[in-house]
Amino acid sequence: MGCLFAIFAGVFPRLALFMVWIVRPKFVDAAFDTWIFPLLGLIFLPFGTLMYVLFYTPGVGLTGWEWFWVVIAGMLDVAHLAAGARQRMRGGWN
Repeated sequence: MGCLFAIFAGVFPRLALFMVWIVRPKFVDAAFDTWIFPLLGLIFLPFGTLMYVLFYTPGVGLTGWEWFWVVIAGMLDVAHLAAGARQRMRGGWN
C-alpha cells in the first residue's frame, strides 16, 4: 500500500497532501503551528510541503538528508511553476 501511495503522490501531490491532511491530521498539525502554511503549501508548493510533512519528526524536526529531499521537492515545484509560466508566455501548446 505504501508503494501505491508513493506513486500516487508523485503524480498527484496536491491530492496526496490533502488526503494526508484529512486521514492523518496529526501529521500536519505536528509539522506546522497553524493551518495557513500547509494551505499555502497545498496551493503553491504541494510536493515540497508533502515531503516536509512526511519527513517531519515531532520534537526533532528535519535533519540531514531529510532537508535534501524537501529542497529537491521544492525545486521540482518551482520548475513546474516556471514551465507553466513559460508556456503561457509562449502562447500555449503550439
